[in-house]
Amino acid sequence: MQFGYFTLSDNHYRDNARSANQLIADILDEAVYAEEVGLNSAWIGEHHFSTLGVLSCPDLVLAQVAARTTRIRLAPAVTVLPLHHPIRVAETWATLDLLSGGRVDFAAGRGYDRREYGPLGASFEDNQSVFAEGMEIVRALWASDGPLSYRGRHYRFDDVAITPQPVQRPIPAYVASFSRPSIELAGRLGCNLIVAPFAAAMTFGGLAQVAASYRESCSRHGNPPGRLMCSYFLHFADNAAEEAAARARQVRYYQECAIAAFPGDLATAPPSYRYFVEIVDRLGKVRPQDLSENSVLLGRPAAIVETLKKVAAAGIDEVILYVNVGLKPHLQVKDEMARFMAEVAPQFAGGTGR
Repeated sequence: MQFGYFTLSDNHYRDNARSANQLIADILDEAVYAEEVGLNSAWIGEHHFSTLGVLSCPDLVLAQVAARTTRIRLAPAVTVLPLHHPIRVAETWATLDLLSGGRVDFAAGRGYDRREYGPLGASFEDNQSVFAEGMEIVRALWASDGPLSYRGRHYRFDDVAITPQPVQRPIPAYVASFSRPSIELAGRLGCNLIVAPFAAAMTFGGLAQVAASYRESCSRHGNPPGRLMCSYFLHFADNAAEEAAARARQVRYYQECAIAAFPGDLATAPPSYRYFVEIVDRLGKVRPQDLSENSVLLGRPAAIVETLKKVAAAGIDEVILYVNVGLKPHLQVKDEMARFMAEVAPQFAGGTGR
């Protein structure tokens, strides 16, 4: 099992003196540092209009990371595909794949924050079918050796070929999933899958059940299962005071930052997002003592190793670590990244990427 760096650039907190520009500079430094300490990948989220996160262009930040590194994999977490034309998305990430020497992993999803859709003129209600068509187009353009034509419900074009072509043929593609329809899409398209453990526990019962559902979907559509990834929040704590502070930081993230981004109102959430209503209800009531291994790695290295052994047993190929969360100081983030790679990752085959 491998490990990567992950962030959604959360900065929407009360009494927050950290500017968006400062956080983005920190993220760039952390992503470059991820290669130095031996992490396998850097996954950087896309958010708009200072909603949950403040980084709107992960492709540009990852281009900077590519220029300063030689090995680490580079990925959006995720491209909110219905906000962009898929031809442009295919061009952007093919170009980064070329510039990085074939180090891009591409991940896409629908997102979940209606506030990001309106100003860009995109349909939040119809984004499930828009996303499915967009993912088909992006991957087809990367695979095609000549002009491609497409006739769908949302996109239509004739004789399009993109330049440059990616170095990787194909670029590894992931569908980000909180729900069964997204897993079904990944299986139908033959894509890899990336999930959040807390959603997996609520919707399926756990990561092992997600893995089984994904494999079944791939088999039904005649595709071999690909890589399966998940994200985890990470907080080291060596004593009771540090643990209390880490738990409070995580709860603050949920209640001040995440909840407002989720479609949690049954009256306004589109049918394909109804499962978020329960997620929002649970997160609104969560207490520090309620945090569990379903979403958070918290404590001493030995405890974190034991949780990750269960994750590996469930069939997860890579865990991406959300360390810079809840206004955690930048130097502490880097210390925890280094500590994880020194004290936790060596317990897993493939855990260190040096």
